Amino acid sequence: MLILAPFAAMLIQMAISRTREYSADETSAHVTHNPNELISALGKLETWSKRIPMSGVNPATAHLFIIKPFTGGGFMRLFSTHPSTEDRIARLRAMR
Repeated sequence: MLILAPFAAMLIQMAISRTREYSADETSAHVTHNPNELISALGKLETWSKRIPMSGVNPATAHLFIIKPFTGGGFMRLFSTHPSTEDRIARLRAMR
């Protein structure tokens, strides 16, 4: 049981981080009255992050990036500090 408590706390912290990311996107769309600009910027960042892959990046710094620096789906999404760019864009499109 003692081992599960830090693990659960870590998962909760990562979920909060992803929630804050969505909240920041939503605030940006409301302040600018134009979610299309953020959609465009996120798309460009995603495209460039795939063209110029990061090497030698420490996973402990993942929370400092604008775009999710490490890939992985399914179970690995639980450990992500960032929501996927596709999810962020989909939420912004739903706001239009």
